[in-house]
Amino acid sequence: MTKIIVFCLGLVLIGLIIWWFLLPHATTMATAQVQDQQQVVDVQVAGGYDPETVVLRQGIPAVLNFRRSDPSSCLDHVVFPDFGINQALPQNQVVPIKIDTQTAGEYSWACGMDMFHGKLIIQAAQEE
Repeated sequence: MTKIIVFCLGLVLIGLIIWWFLLPHATTMATAQVQDQQQVVDVQVAGGYDPETVVLRQGIPAVLNFRRSDPSSCLDHVVFPDFGINQALPQNQVVPIKIDTQTAGEYSWACGMDMFHGKLIIQAAQEE
């Protein structure tokens, strides 16, 4: 009987590992609204990032306000490698991070251990 229980638990754990690492998960997205010639998006840090994808407009100054409520040491930093940003995120504090929006494209960010990720999309300015 013990062997059957261990076997079943092993199958369940394998299924959870496959689900967690290999299958796509729903992600949240936010598009910044321009107010007073600036784009601002609030990002909650709790077991990951919410929203995980942030859309900004090119050429308009932007600030992402990170607020970490998660006590995990993995999420105590956010790293934007393309912008040279490695910012500490003290728990229960809002940390504004200025983003250079001059170059359109897709950029990633991650926690300090590179386990949780987010995506920043800077959309090209529309010609009028």
